[in-house]
Amino acid sequence: MDQTLQAILAAIASFFVVTLILGAILIICNSESKQHRRRSSIPHNLVAPKPNPSPSICDSFDPSLPHVSMQELVAATQGFSKDLIIGDGSFGLVYKAHLRSGAVVAVKKLSPDAFQGLREFQAEMETLGKIRHPNIVRILGYCATGQDRVLIYEFIEKGSLDQWLYDTSDEYDDVVAPLSWNSRLRIVRGVAHGLAYMHHKLAIPIIHRDIKASNVLVDSELEAHIADFGLARRVEGPHSHVSTQVAGTMGYMPPEYMEGLTAATTAGDVYSFGVLMVEVVTGRRPSFPFPGEDGREVRLMEWVKGMVGKGKHVEMVDACIAKEDLEKGVVEEIFKIGLNCAHQNSKNRPTMNQVVDQLNHILGVVGSSKLL
Repeated sequence: MDQTLQAILAAIASFFVVTLILGAILIICNSESKQHRRRSSIPHNLVAPKPNPSPSICDSFDPSLPHVSMQELVAATQGFSKDLIIGDGSFGLVYKAHLRSGAVVAVKKLSPDAFQGLREFQAEMETLGKIRHPNIVRILGYCATGQDRVLIYEFIEKGSLDQWLYDTSDEYDDVVAPLSWNSRLRIVRGVAHGLAYMHHKLAIPIIHRDIKASNVLVDSELEAHIADFGLARRVEGPHSHVSTQVAGTMGYMPPEYMEGLTAATTAGDVYSFGVLMVEVVTGRRPSFPFPGEDGREVRLMEWVKGMVGKGKHVEMVDACIAKEDLEKGVVEEIFKIGLNCAHQNSKNRPTMNQVVDQLNHILGVVGSSKLL
């Protein structure tokens, strides 16, 4: 092939390549122009913004607690590890957390799919944010990010009353267990004081609605602290809060709830306290049936009423407690108060102020060495 032909073929090839490149550039430019026109035709306010992460909202109710972020709470609980779970409260789990400041706190993470989770979160904020009473667990702060809502509580060292009554492990072997008679009375009176404060000392009364052994925490001095206000309600009047949802735990719920009267009342708390009081001195769960004297299965309150009718008060006291150390008159009065609180008719139940006065009369002045 001569040089002239090679030159012609090379020129044709170069022209073809350049034509392809120019064509590709024109196609790309035309496509971008159409996309630009399409975007321009959409109203500015309908263009979806780039997704931004939900901001965290955190607040502290305690000046001694430095500002805590959601990130720190996640880190302090090791990503809310099951190994750090110390309790199961209403609508969420409770974790033990060590903050960077050195403080040890309890962190409650509300379940994102819990029924009315936001409402329960707000209830806890309203009821606990400003409460300061020695027999009520203090809420120190909270964080909220998107659907995640976390409460920060003071950490109570010795776990729940339920654990002390029924847990046979040696987790708390640094304090003598089982609970002595005097320790039980001290705990009962502490819960009574906390409830009386909620019902009668606040400008707007608070109804707990879920008083039970697992919602009472015990510290190193065996003082009681009422916990878990996820179901609590504030009431504008002294008697009730209108509600369409039954709240509470089987065995502790007042009979009027079972009859369809779902209004949250102070009398409902009094009933639950009466059941708790009887549970503490007998060491029997209110919702678990057990054989009665005649062999027939009964539940706690039915059994207690029958035994009281026979004058067998001392026989009902927890078998772990030495009977020779008991004063029969005191035992009888304790059961009397408990049954009065758990009266079927809510109008016949005492107020928590009256209960506190009765307990103080029987047990002596608050802080008496008899209960230490």
